[in-house]
Amino acid sequence: MRTTLVALFAALLAVSPAAAQDPGQHDRTARAIFKELIEINTTDSSGSTTKAAEAMAARLKAAGFPDADVQVLGPNPRKGNLVARLRGRGTGKPILLLAHLDVVEARKEDWSPDLGPFVFTERDGFFYGRGTTDVKGQAAIWIANLIRYKQEGFVPVRDLIVALTADEEAGDSNGVSWLLANHPDLIDAEYALNEGGGGELKRGKAVANDVQAAEKVYYSVSLEVRNAGGHSSLPRKDNAIYRLAAGLTRLAAYEFPVQLNDVTRGYFARMASLETGQVALDMKAVASPTPDPAAAARLAAASPVYNSMMRTTCVATELSGGHAENALPQLARAVVNCRILPGIDPRTVKQALAETLADEEIVMKPIWDAVPSPPSPLRPELMAAIDRHTAELWPGVVVLPVMATGATDGLYLRNAGIPTYGVDGIFSDVDDVRSHGRDERIGIKEFYAGREFLYRLVKTLGS
Repeated sequence: MRTTLVALFAALLAVSPAAAQDPGQHDRTARAIFKELIEINTTDSSGSTTKAAEAMAARLKAAGFPDADVQVLGPNPRKGNLVARLRGRGTGKPILLLAHLDVVEARKEDWSPDLGPFVFTERDGFFYGRGTTDVKGQAAIWIANLIRYKQEGFVPVRDLIVALTADEEAGDSNGVSWLLANHPDLIDAEYALNEGGGGELKRGKAVANDVQAAEKVYYSVSLEVRNAGGHSSLPRKDNAIYRLAAGLTRLAAYEFPVQLNDVTRGYFARMASLETGQVALDMKAVASPTPDPAAAARLAAASPVYNSMMRTTCVATELSGGHAENALPQLARAVVNCRILPGIDPRTVKQALAETLADEEIVMKPIWDAVPSPPSPLRPELMAAIDRHTAELWPGVVVLPVMATGATDGLYLRNAGIPTYGVDGIFSDVDDVRSHGRDERIGIKEFYAGREFLYRLVKTLGS
């Protein structure tokens, strides 16, 4: 009996401090932080990211972080950003852990009657609230894990920096851009981990853990046709609405060429292992050095996601025209939103639009200037760590490098020379995406699994 007790005692001593702690403790901490963040309104119209940043700063200071390593700063009282640092041994540049605090607008009346966007609700295996998926869940995880590292006495080889920022979704005080312009030393890093990745659930099964290493370039233009108009009883061939509609019809039929990069080629190569039959064969054919046009056409027809991964896209998103029921229109206007592949000159896209519209009377004006950013190289040590911890937590799940068809603050970091990777290990149903929408939610067990994944990943990268 004594031998057994000695052996048991020795085994307990060999367990790392993280393993010896109650795992539920870390879930409870993350949940409390998550709840606090969700219930702080951080919309551009009426909220405050400063309030959320100060709440997270208070938690870090209570956990023992010195005041000098926890800062809340920004361009005005409502748009504060949190920058916190866990000091390491100074071997190498820091790793930046990024998430934004702001959320898209949300009205109580647009949600189910028993839910509210700024009320953290736990029900039927989900946490509900605005920002649960985009992206206060990841923000809560970064803070909870930073506190855990501090409690465990973990000293990384390099500093770990957490930045929770303002105005990623909307507003004119983008936190990452402001920090780079005013306090670049605070977030200077070898690379950053950000939103934009995530796990894919299909029919309840975890199939892929996405790593976002590139993103498309956001670019919008307005299209306008003007003329003198007149009485509706005297129609004219140069009706502004018809002329604009004809141009839009030509645009609807146009497709930009297929152009893959290292990230999207890797995506299709790995995705092929999850598919069967013709789709799998087409993915392999597209991932080859010379993509097969017929295979690309079949994939584009099968899925808007596959289509968007392979080419630049431009689509009409707004349409207006006319001023009276009984008058010919003097103005017809449309907005076209483009998502341009990394490395493509936006000027060539504008030229392609003009050639496709094929009408000098359709006046095209940029709404937003395109801000390109280069793809981030797939760092071997990072991808190996992601592969390792994905296999530990979700055996059989494939790690997929992806190009985001949307946009994140990663573009500012990439343009500042900081490679950025979207990864969170939080799995969600690809057929039930609720970000920015009604009854936004995140799976409870998926949130806790993501917390543990990011805890292990960052600890590995910092060791």
